Amino acid sequence: MSPSDLGEQLKPFVFLDLFAGDMRLLQHAMPLHPHSGIATVTVFTEGDVIYDDPQAGTGTLGFGGVEWMRAGGGVWHGKELTAGESARIQGYQLWVALPPGLENGPVESQYVEANATPQAGPARVILGSHAGATSPVRSPDGIVYLLVQLVPGERWSFKPAAGHRVGWFAVAKGAVDAGRTVKRGQMAIFADGEDAMLFEADASDGATFVVGAAVPHDHPLFLGYYSVHTSAEALAAGEQRIAELGARLAEAGDRRTGSGNVPVFR
Repeated sequence: MSPSDLGEQLKPFVFLDLFAGDMRLLQHAMPLHPHSGIATVTVFTEGDVIYDDPQAGTGTLGFGGVEWMRAGGGVWHGKELTAGESARIQGYQLWVALPPGLENGPVESQYVEANATPQAGPARVILGSHAGATSPVRSPDGIVYLLVQLVPGERWSFKPAAGHRVGWFAVAKGAVDAGRTVKRGQMAIFADGEDAMLFEADASDGATFVVGAAVPHDHPLFLGYYSVHTSAEALAAGEQRIAELGARLAEAGDRRTGSGNVPVFR
């Protein structure tokens, strides 16, 4: 999903990428790059990585662990996570379009380890609240994002909260029947409304997938290369801030930590 295609239909959810591979190679290939106007949400469905941030501490993100980065007015990142013990990782990166009051606001990073991600039945609550469980991530109101793991043949339903008329899911492993079969690497959109979403995992392999539901983002999308804003003026301010940070970043020199990562540059 990109802001120029399904993101327009599913906003505030505007970008989704399923990534997988050797974290050592992925980190080497990923350049430092900027964002503004959005929050990035990285959740892991396989393997583990190390985070090391002077403002947020050091630890490990495994299955269900989350990196939340509110880019706000501007940030550079891309190398703040390094390889853990696993040979392979898999996960999703999601972009959430921020409301006008936050899109050019302060930057914030949170790293929530798996044991701190609340669980309700088969669902881990990545953002928002579900079935009495609330994520510690300080995301805007009106958004729910879940990581769900079903055993073979298991059935599960999710009822969006009142006003959460945007709904979708994407499969990381196995396959799910939600009225039609959705397989690994695919996503599906639910009709606009607040009806329950019904899921049945593949009878042989089960399924791991993410589900998003939200109050619609009633603002236009103004797109930069790595930025999403609600107006041309907000986009221009974000891109100006990114350029200023880029100049400072070039002057900062080697910022690698002892674990080999490069902290987020705010």
